[in-house]
Amino acid sequence: MNVLPEKQKEVLQTLLSFNDRLEMGEGCLSYGISSDIEYGNIFYLISEWETRQHLEKFLRSDSFSVLLGTRSLLSEPLKIDILTVSNFEGVEAVDLIRTKSNSFSRRTAERRLTS
Repeated sequence: MNVLPEKQKEVLQTLLSFNDRLEMGEGCLSYGISSDIEYGNIFYLISEWETRQHLEKFLRSDSFSVLLGTRSLLSEPLKIDILTVSNFEGVEAVDLIRTKSNSFSRRTAERRLTS
């Protein structure tokens, strides 16, 4: 959200009114607001949803309508990106990748020593 400088406080108050994920609605796993360090009038609203259905319910809600109401306070059109994660892996995946990489490096080094 690229906010008109004179409307920054108003938009920030609106964003802060959603001060916890319960107010965002059922299925909201996380919610955060950040601003651009270099351009203080740019705000990011980032949320994570349990399912696509939870997100869609929020997008149809009165709460989201309030957020859409801030569009007239922006200096540029509102930009929304919806990213979908099809697969989630944790530290085990990193360990496996590092193990494979180390095994490859050891085999390569051993071949060089025996050549």
